[in-house]
Amino acid sequence: MGEFLLSHPDIRIPETGTIYSVNESYWNYWDEPTREIVSYFKSADNHRGQPYNLRYIGSLVADFHRNLLTGGIFMYPADSRDPKKTRGKLRLLCEAAPLALVVEAAGGMATDGKTRILEIEPHQLHDRVPLFIGSPKMWEK
Repeated sequence: MGEFLLSHPDIRIPETGTIYSVNESYWNYWDEPTREIVSYFKSADNHRGQPYNLRYIGSLVADFHRNLLTGGIFMYPADSRDPKKTRGKLRLLCEAAPLALVVEAAGGMATDGKTRILEIEPHQLHDRVPLFIGSPKMWEK
């Protein structure tokens, strides 16, 4: 029909959430800081006093959408399995940056683990990056 439906005017991501989204099967290939934050989310020894809920569909858009509405963080860290993936798997220009723009407009944050996604200058069309995106309080942790 050539129309769009505005379902959430002035959408705001909650400051924090109860959900973390990551494919934990790659645990052995992550760096230590990534393992530490996932351990923090899984443990009852965090500021909530109970584990966060793991919800990982395996679809960036679906996981991101749920966390945008209910609060949470989506993580797709770099891993050491393949030298090409040490910089991450998600494409900067067509996956990470567009969602970073959406989440920041909604009050959230997006990073590659060190640098704000929207500050990364691409060098090639298919540059790939790790992605940590979601509620600001969870992202800051």
